[in-house]
Amino acid sequence: MANKQPSVVVTGANRGIGLELVSQYLADDWQVYGCCRRPELATQLAGLASNSALSIHQLDVGNPDSVEKLALALSEQSIDLLINNAGIYGGERQSFGDIDYAQWTRVLEVNTLGPYRVSTALANQVGNSEQRLMVNVSSAMGSIERYTTGGHYIYRSSKAALNMVTVNLAHDLRSRGITVLSVHPGWVRTDMGGSSADISTKTSAAGLRQLISNATIEDSGRFFSWDGSALPW
Repeated sequence: MANKQPSVVVTGANRGIGLELVSQYLADDWQVYGCCRRPELATQLAGLASNSALSIHQLDVGNPDSVEKLALALSEQSIDLLINNAGIYGGERQSFGDIDYAQWTRVLEVNTLGPYRVSTALANQVGNSEQRLMVNVSSAMGSIERYTTGGHYIYRSSKAALNMVTVNLAHDLRSRGITVLSVHPGWVRTDMGGSSADISTKTSAAGLRQLISNATIEDSGRFFSWDGSALPW
């Protein structure tokens, strides 16, 4: 009997690392649910839709109603892997004495609350799958131990908080056999990372996929870089 086709949900699937993850998982014969805020503008994602294994869904991770609609649309599916990739940087006003507080609130809504919302909304679907994996795309900039400089208050705090969400989810979902990871995708050449960044989206996505494929329940609640190395909190 043939194995069931594995399935993955990727948020922020319309560009950058998310789009490349969609492309690579499709090439590896996965069922992919690609989620983004404005599907009608996601021309590159739509260009992959000739593959019948791709299903595109509207999702604003900062909107509880949008998350609920996605969960309802996928209520009958089992989801082997959830990749909470959607995230925003928050603009330039992130230095001491010059903070955009409205942006800070928005970034926390998307980068921290968003992955928690999606994870809780889809926990049953992940728990009913064979692989039972959740991956939160964080950043080394959220590592409290690693960084010894100031600035970037908004983005760094949102990713540090996301790492704590990962640890809590790992504890709460362990009894269901769900593995939860935080991952750093590297400094990647994307709209957010810029053209001078270290690695391409292809390299980052390939590394993340290898890391995810090797993950076990014993890794749950840990923080890894795209190349498989462990990162400090």
